[in-house]
Amino acid sequence: MTIDVLEPHPIVRLLGKPAADFTTSDLVRAVEELELRQVNLRYVGGDGRLKTLAFVINSRQHVVEVLTRGERVDGSSIFEGTEAASSDVYIVPRRRTAFVNPFGERPSLDLLCSFYGEDGTPLPYASEQVVRRAAEALTRDTGMVLEAFGELEYYLVGPLEHLFPVEEERGYQESAPFSKGQQVREQVLGHLSAMGVQLKYAHGEVGNIKEDDRQLVQHEIEFAPVPVQEAADVLVLAKWVVREVAHAHGLEVTFAPSVSSDGAGSGLHVHSRLVREGRNAIVGPDGLNDTGRRLIAGYLSAAKALTAFGNTVPTSYLRFTEGDESPEGICWGETDRTGLVRVPLAWGGDVLAGMVADANPGNVEPVAEPDIDPQTVELRLADGSADVHLLLAGMAVAARRGLEDPDSLALADRLSTAGHDDFDQLPASCSESADALEEARALFEADGVFPAELVDAVLDRLRSDDDAGLLEDLDQDDAARAELVRRHWHVG
Repeated sequence: MTIDVLEPHPIVRLLGKPAADFTTSDLVRAVEELELRQVNLRYVGGDGRLKTLAFVINSRQHVVEVLTRGERVDGSSIFEGTEAASSDVYIVPRRRTAFVNPFGERPSLDLLCSFYGEDGTPLPYASEQVVRRAAEALTRDTGMVLEAFGELEYYLVGPLEHLFPVEEERGYQESAPFSKGQQVREQVLGHLSAMGVQLKYAHGEVGNIKEDDRQLVQHEIEFAPVPVQEAADVLVLAKWVVREVAHAHGLEVTFAPSVSSDGAGSGLHVHSRLVREGRNAIVGPDGLNDTGRRLIAGYLSAAKALTAFGNTVPTSYLRFTEGDESPEGICWGETDRTGLVRVPLAWGGDVLAGMVADANPGNVEPVAEPDIDPQTVELRLADGSADVHLLLAGMAVAARRGLEDPDSLALADRLSTAGHDDFDQLPASCSESADALEEARALFEADGVFPAELVDAVLDRLRSDDDAGLLEDLDQDDAARAELVRRHWHVG
């Protein structure tokens, strides 16, 4: 195939083929011609973070073995509840994820890996296998693919600057020099695109916070829709890249849901759509169709339980109570930022053509249309503490139920903000979130998507904070609140 001259992925450019078609021989060639000296096998641990196993290349055969066989690792050090006496598990690289590492002392080839047990079968409680099973079950039962992307919000933290000072809560799409950290953001974008991550855009976000000796400046990166398995990997890679670049600039970065009592927290809004045979299945001639409403109903019906994967620390619930644009109830609306699910404004056809013509008088070029209608639904539930693989797996489970439940359309009507105003609320603590997941666990465990032992581990982790009623206590204790925020500063 012909590779676009603007293709940023160096291995794709070298090989002249898409990443999905990479073979071991292809990657060996890339190692040789790009003069790479190390292979890093990476995987997502039980804590949701990216881990690394480094191999210094000593021969061509060595590269072939690493890229083909992977390696054994200690599962008891990765996953909660794994017995040390029988903890050996395998990680096997997925060739389609290969990229040139933009960091480190030695030029390296990096690949994401999948986990397998001693019998060679997918490891049931590995998060990348959970989201894979959830996605495959949805496609098997509905014939549709769930695509998703996240809006990754984060704060860059550094010394207070007095030249072109930031204005508190005025950072939305601000430009330099009033926006701080633009260089960091642009370097992140460059690295991600060269790694094969499909991006939509990035910008400064609302949150600007000034304290006595430091400033916290909020940013956002938005990605392009891909199948949910890939969307989860993208978010983990993006967090790693943001942290690496910020660290190189001497800045701290946090994805924490709550960073201060004086400013906005960081959410992780997830957009999704259903695709069938290359077409967006949630829209029709008049906009959002019944399939889209069923998808929304599925998310809303499972919303309380989904907080167990998307809102995993006590400060998540500070964000719910204090955030200006945090969900106010389990409901949905068109372009409405107060609900848990929002249907964003989309445009196309005559409306778009009219705007283009007005902005560009005399234009005769046709208006470019995307291959797939861009309409999505936006779930505004999660934050930076989310275990993104489990969150997206849970969304796929909820979507499948919404598509199959005969009562979904009635539920969508009842939970619409159009004409209604009395809705259930999300949990107010990790403890309540655990209770919601325990009540709904049969939904997630159906068809073996979520193993029971994984659900048990999530419940134990949520209940370990023992935070029922904690938020009310913090209203009267600023020092305790600040300590809690700092304790959960480096989530995800």
